[in-house]
Amino acid sequence: MNDETRLRIRHTFDRLSTDGRVLTDIDRALMEAFERLMHGLPELTDGKITVVNLCTEAGVSRASYYRSPVAQAVKEILEAPRTRRPEPEELRAEVSRLKKAERELRSEHAAEIRELKGTVATYADQIQVLALRNAELETQNARLLERLRQSGDNVAVLPAPSPPSP
Repeated sequence: MNDETRLRIRHTFDRLSTDGRVLTDIDRALMEAFERLMHGLPELTDGKITVVNLCTEAGVSRASYYRSPVAQAVKEILEAPRTRRPEPEELRAEVSRLKKAERELRSEHAAEIRELKGTVATYADQIQVLALRNAELETQNARLLERLRQSGDNVAVLPAPSPPSP
């Protein structure tokens, strides 16, 4: 947790006590538990910053948490754009982001593979059509050559066409 976040927490919690409210033991327990979670030093939970974990760390019910002015203060702190979460929380968020990116890449890769398989199938069909056409032309050419041999001297060879003049 950076100094700016630490100051934001301290300032917000100090404001609770200076607003004329008398902080209860539950309020103080919630503030201490929140600070432990933000420092990445949980005592009873996995360290995620959730209402359930905060209540567990503080030893209070969720109903007590929501009745406490600390609930609004915690929400205000966490919604601040520059609030820095503890490192495990940041790492979990990074892992989640990377897993999402991996899923997207796998999906894109699968789509590319499907597209390439379709292209290969199209090319295979075209090759097959061309091979059949080539076989027909070879058969036709063989028949014409045979007819040419059978015709004997009755066929004269034509000169090759000259290229067109420019």
